[in-house]
This record gives sequence, structure tokens and C-alpha cells, in this order.
Amino acid sequence: MAFATLIESRDNSTGGHVRRTSMYVQLIAEELRRSGLYEHVLTKDYIKNLVKAAPMHDIGKIAIPDAILQKPGKLTTEEFETMKTHAAIGGRMILDTFQKLGDQEYLEMAFAVAKCHHEKWNGKGYPEGLKEQEIPLCARIMAVADVFDAISEERCYRPAIPLDKCFEIIAEGSGTDFDPQIAEIFLKARTKVEEIHEQTNLEVEA
Repeated sequence: MAFATLIESRDNSTGGHVRRTSMYVQLIAEELRRSGLYEHVLTKDYIKNLVKAAPMHDIGKIAIPDAILQKPGKLTTEEFETMKTHAAIGGRMILDTFQKLGDQEYLEMAFAVAKCHHEKWNGKGYPEGLKEQEIPLCARIMAVADVFDAISEERCYRPAIPLDKCFEIIAEGSGTDFDPQIAEIFLKARTKVEEIHEQTNLEVEA
């Protein structure tokens, strides 16, 4: 968590991204299980590992130059291609760094979350263009949490987007960017999502 927070501090965000996304993925996983979806996968250990792995999703950004990571305006095509490399780099870093921990399930989870959280349901994501069920479940959950938090918080290149619009963006991305079942579960849990958003922002301000 400390390592992830250190990386987060480099991109001039308002802070709390690591904590919020971890809470969002836990909420999504628990709501999926409660709804009877992926029950055979979403065991207590799976959810525990997912929550522990979530903070590592952007670990690859440590290799992205500050000039790109902290750029206040829109990235050029070349800069965006460089930014996109953080997913594959993150996956490799996880394997190199955590291989000797002796926890294979966590290693695989953290690797998938870091490498695949920018893959899209329609196959137009990166780094490998995986689609639908080819994308690990943990990464499909992470994708919704990551995008929602990214757009709902202030960034160096734009102000925070109002929450109503953020939920609309998730709804519009259902079936294209996001697993439609996961997007639906997230939208149904809107009240709980808003509670997390408000709670963690108050903690950051304090």
C-alpha cells in the first residue's frame, strides 16, 4: 500500500485513488457474489486477494516520465502510447518483485490486475486487446473501479466530473468498455459507491 501510494503521489492527483479503488473493487466483488454471479470464483480468499492486489494496478507508472505523467494538457499520440506501456510494465514488475513471496494466488491476481485493467470488453483495450471472458474477472472489476475514480476526481489535466455524469459514463460503457454484468452491479450499488466517495474524500481533506 505504501509503495502504491508513493507511485500515486507522482501524478499530481488529489490523493486517495489507491484507497478508493480498493474499496470500490471490494464493493463490486461482494455485490456480485450477493447477486449469485461468479459465486464459484468469488470466494472469501479471492476477494481478500483482490482487495490486496488493487493498490498495485498502476505500479507500472513508476516507469513513465514525469513530463507525461504530470502533463496538464492532453497527451499527444506518441505520449499516450508511452503512457499505455504502464500496464505491461506493471505486470512484469509484479512478477519480478513478488515471485518469491510464496503466495501464488496473490501473485497471479496482482499480475492480472496490473496488466489487464485497461483491457476492454469489446477487445479495443490494451496491452493485448483481450475481450469479454478472455479478460480475467479481477481485471474486469478493477476496470470499472479505476475508470469511475479517475473521472470522479480532479486530475492535473481536468477538474473532477460531477458524479451523475460519472455514473452515466459507466452506463454508456457497459458492453463496450466494461463487462455489462459488472457495470450493472456497480450502478445498482450507487448509494454505497457515493458513500465511499464522500467518506474517502473527507479523509483526504482531513
